[in-house]
Amino acid sequence: MIYLSKIRNKIIQDQKQLEKVIEKWASENKKIVFTNGCFDIIHRGHIEYLSKAADYGDVLVIGLNTDDSVSRIKGPHRPIQDEVGRAHIMAALEFVDLVIYFNEDTPYDLIKQVQPDVLVKGADYNAEDIVGYDIVMAKGGQVKTLKFLPGHSTSAIEAKIKLAD
Repeated sequence: MIYLSKIRNKIIQDQKQLEKVIEKWASENKKIVFTNGCFDIIHRGHIEYLSKAADYGDVLVIGLNTDDSVSRIKGPHRPIQDEVGRAHIMAALEFVDLVIYFNEDTPYDLIKQVQPDVLVKGADYNAEDIVGYDIVMAKGGQVKTLKFLPGHSTSAIEAKIKLAD
């Protein structure tokens, strides 16, 4: 139960709890890295992306789309795994320090609250177009884009599963 407890403690349920953690990290001069996504079927591409993101700072915060927001963004057939399961998988990764849900279509308000030092997204975005760019740059932070690992995507896995039926 020790490991399960550690995993569950990384999943933040409310804004007040988030504020306490962020204040603690700020007092410790921790460099906060933030990224977000659905993370529906975890694959090697996610692991490489997230581990590289974590290397940009001291702590990695994941903004995790709720089931409702995933459905709005990806369509009614998604998510494949529910938000609780996805959060537990993300929190189980050693380089992830915090997972918090957001229900909006973008994590803008969450980024405003977290005030990360580094914002990371995939290289399919231009840095200036990334949601939260203005927030991070205004505080003197960095916005980084990371290339995806070719051939590793949730959509490709989903298509392969459908072909196997």
